[in-house]
Amino acid sequence: MSHGGWWCEPWPGAAQWPPVPGNGCHRVRSEMRVATYNLQNLRLRRREGRLLLDGAVDHDDRDRSRRVDLDIADRKETARVIKSAQAEVVALQEVFDLAALDFFHDAFLLEAGPPVYPFRYYHAGNDGHGRNIAALCRHQPRAVISHADLTGTDLGVAGSPEALPDGRLFRRDCLELDFDAVALFVCHFKAPYPDPEKAHAVRETEARAVRHIIETRFTAPENERWIVLGDFNEPAFEPEFSRSALHPLGKGFSVDLMDRMTPGMDWTYEMPGTHLHTRPDRILVSPRLAAEYPDVRPEIVRTGMGSSVAGGASDGSAPQHRGHASDHALVYAEFPGL
Repeated sequence: MSHGGWWCEPWPGAAQWPPVPGNGCHRVRSEMRVATYNLQNLRLRRREGRLLLDGAVDHDDRDRSRRVDLDIADRKETARVIKSAQAEVVALQEVFDLAALDFFHDAFLLEAGPPVYPFRYYHAGNDGHGRNIAALCRHQPRAVISHADLTGTDLGVAGSPEALPDGRLFRRDCLELDFDAVALFVCHFKAPYPDPEKAHAVRETEARAVRHIIETRFTAPENERWIVLGDFNEPAFEPEFSRSALHPLGKGFSVDLMDRMTPGMDWTYEMPGTHLHTRPDRILVSPRLAAEYPDVRPEIVRTGMGSSVAGGASDGSAPQHRGHASDHALVYAEFPGL
C-alpha cells in the first residue's frame, strides 16, 4: 500500500499510519532494479516427516547423507543474498516447482526481511529434471508469457541437432515478464556438457529463438526498452568454436552490461575443482536502454559461493557450517527513473 510517497510491503506490522521506516515501509524508489540468480537446485521434499528444501547442492550430491541443518543453513544464506540486492524483480533459475518457490519465500525470504515478493511466477519448462525458470516480483507484471512450447516451425528457426522443426527450441524456457516501462526475458540456456559441440549448437539456437521472439514482439526492437537476463551457460573458453553461441544476441542487437565491467571482475561462477572463472550469468539490454543508461554497470554479489564450512573455534569445537547460497553469484543492475 502507498501513502504520501511511501510504500508499505504486505508485511506483518507494516500497515501502520503514519508510515515509519522499517517494518516494511520505505520511500518509493523511482527506479527498476533487476537481478538474476541461479539457485542451484531449489527443491522441496518431505524428509524426517516434514517439508524441507534441499540445500544448494548438485542433484548428484543428493545421494549422499546430509544433515537437515546444513540444508537450512544453505537456504538462509540464499535468502540473505537475495535480500541484499533489494531488487524489484529477481529472475531465477533451477527452481523445481512453484511449491518450492512459495515455501522458500514464506519460510526464508520473509525471515530475512524486506523486500517481500507477493507476485511469484513459475512455469515447468523442457528440462525434465526440475531446473526450471521462475521469477520473484514486488509488483505485478501486465503479462507473464512462457515460450517453452515454441518449436522451430513456430519461429522459423532450424539448423541445430536439438532444434528440429517439430522439436521444442528451449532446453528450459524463455519466460517473458511485461511491465509498463520494460519487458524482461528470463533465460537458462543449455549447459556446455556432456557434448560441448552439441551443447554449443543448442545454445546458439536458443539465442536465435530469443532474438526472434523479441523481433516478433517489437517492430523496431532497437527503439524499445527490454532486457534479456539469466544463466546463459556460456563457457569462458571454447577454442574449438570460431564464435560465441550467444552471437545472435550480439552484433548490435543488444548490449551485454557485463562488458562494461573491469576485466577479471566480471565473473559469476567458478568451475568446480579449478580457479577458472566464467560469467554465465548476464544482463543484456536493448540499444535504447544502453543509450539511456550509459553508466549503468552490474553489481555482483558473490556472498555464499565459497566453501560452506568455516574453521573450528579456538576452543577446539567442530567446524561450523556457514551456509552455501549457490554455486552462482547474483547479478543485478539498477535503472533510475525506469
